[in-house]
Amino acid sequence: MMPSNSSEYTVREVAELLKSPRPPKLLDTREAAEWELAHLPGSQPFTQAWLDEVLETWERSAPVVTVCHHGVRSLNLARYLQQQGFTQVRSMKGGVEAWALEIDPALPRY
Repeated sequence: MMPSNSSEYTVREVAELLKSPRPPKLLDTREAAEWELAHLPGSQPFTQAWLDEVLETWERSAPVVTVCHHGVRSLNLARYLQQQGFTQVRSMKGGVEAWALEIDPALPRY
C-alpha cells in the first residue's frame, strides 16, 4: 500500500507496477490529439464521460496512475481523485516526456 502523503510515482516505479499481477489503471489527462502523438500502452485519452465512469463505477481501492505530458495535469487529477476517496492513486512524475527519456526512447516526444 502506498503512503497516504505521497501523490507521485517515478516513471521507473510505474514501469515496475505495470509488470505486477495487479497493474494500475492508467488515466491519461491529456487531450485526444496529444494522446495520439504518444501514450503508454493501456492508457486512454481523457473525456468527461470517461471521468464520470471512473467516479461512478471504479473501486476506490483500485490502483490508479494518472499521466499527462509533464506531470502537472495528472498531479491535479490524482489529488482530485484522492479527494473523491480513491486510496491508491498517484500521478506519474514527469509524464510521458520522462517516460520517453527514461523508459522507452522509441516513444515520440513533442
